Amino acid sequence: MRTISWPVNIGTAADLTGISAKMVRHYESLGLLPRVTRTDSGYRQYSETDVHTLHFIKRARDLGFSMAEIGELVALWQNRRRASASVKRIAQKHVDELAARIAAMQAMQRTLGHLLHHCHGDERPDCPILDDLSGRSAGA
Repeated sequence: MRTISWPVNIGTAADLTGISAKMVRHYESLGLLPRVTRTDSGYRQYSETDVHTLHFIKRARDLGFSMAEIGELVALWQNRRRASASVKRIAQKHVDELAARIAAMQAMQRTLGHLLHHCHGDERPDCPILDDLSGRSAGA
């Protein structure tokens, strides 16, 4: 196990979190991460709390939350007086959006599967996939 001497530079913070230095700066510019302290020469210095916040942001991104949602979640996470109902509302909205996207993708999969099934895939020029994409039905 590696011993860490806090604060750490951006490269170490990136290594510890699996987030690129560019994204760390981006998250800071969006206000998801508070402005970090800097050395006299201008290098960013990240505290253990900053790195923990970066882990939080990465996990939220891995779960597909938007930057706006992550901003709300970070604020709620840092607010010890929060109501868990606020967190649940954000998560429920995200789950509902994911379910709608999954349903749309499943419909696309069914349609493409149907088209693939009806495509002969041989040397003939007629193709129900192209007919569908062009708006022509096979019977038209």
